[in-house]
This record gives sequence, structure tokens and C-alpha cells, in this order.
Amino acid sequence: MKSFLVVGLGNIGTEYANTRHNIGFDVVDALAKENQAPFETLRYGDVASFKHKGKTCFLLKPNTFMNRSGKAVRYWMQQKKIPLQNMLIITDDIHLDFGMLRMRQKGSAGGHNGLKDICVQLNTLDYPRLRFGIGAGFSKGRQVDFVLQPWKSDEEKDLPFAIDKAAQAALSFVTDGVQTAMNLHNGNTLAP
Repeated sequence: MKSFLVVGLGNIGTEYANTRHNIGFDVVDALAKENQAPFETLRYGDVASFKHKGKTCFLLKPNTFMNRSGKAVRYWMQQKKIPLQNMLIITDDIHLDFGMLRMRQKGSAGGHNGLKDICVQLNTLDYPRLRFGIGAGFSKGRQVDFVLQPWKSDEEKDLPFAIDKAAQAALSFVTDGVQTAMNLHNGNTLAP
């Protein structure tokens, strides 16, 4: 049975809950809930697993903080013997409008410290990732404040729908492969 690792990036602690930077956690939480897969706190993170269409899917929320995510990713890939192409990293992206999804087979870190650390720890940029657009509503030099803020109320009302779409995209990655998932799910989740 093929195994997959779906990693949601975020920061642990109640002060970071419901912030833009934690959208990766929110998406894997939605996947876990939908598949009745409870999380267990283990080494370097919270882990859940479920079976879907003949495949095993492991969910990981690293507890190493965003900038050290690579350590947790590398550890769980080795533990579960997950090949690089069967791992998906879910992260926030300020370069995409709110609610946009962009899955890629590989790519740069795009200035994201969590992705940067994963690149360093795995020694490659060639791993699949799903970027969730959070917009760029901040002035010069205020990026850190922006990503660590809670969502605005108009965003909050669309958020559950967008998170659900992102969770569907991640599940599609597991069942259909990255190419099909990209074709089906890349774009604006909030488009009519």
C-alpha cells in the first residue's frame, strides 16, 4: 500500500491559532476531521493517519515552529519511508490573492522561511507543495505582523469554504497524483 505524507505548516501555541501563517495547520485539521483521524502528539509534531482508496495518508503538523519545519518533515519522511514525490507541504503564500490555491511539483521557497528550512533539510527544492493565498494587505516592512494576524471578518466568512477546497486538493494529490490535482484544483477557490 502506497503511503503519503501531507504536512501543514504553522506555529504551535494558542497565540498563533487562526492566524494567516497557520493556514497549513487549518487545512490538515480539516482533512483529519473529514477522515475521522485523531492527532497524536509524537516526536517533532502532531501526527494522524487514515486510509483512502487503497492508500495510507499521514498528516503532520510540525511542533518545531515554522522556521524549523524541515527537521520534522525529514524525520517523518524517514520514519514512514515516504518518497519525496509522495509528500505534500501546505503553506500560506502572500504572493497569491486570498483564497487562491497553487499546487506545484517543485519550486523555490519564495521567501517563505518554513519552505526554506525544508529545502535545506531535504537538500532539494523538488518536492510538491500547495500554496494557499493569504493576500498581501500590508505596508513595506510589516509582513511579519500581517502573517501573524487573525483573519479579517470578510475573509473569515469565506475561510471554511477555501480550507475545504484546499483539503480536497490535498486528498486529490494522494489519490490522483500531483498533475491531476493541479489541473483540478489550481485557481481561485472563491470564484463563482
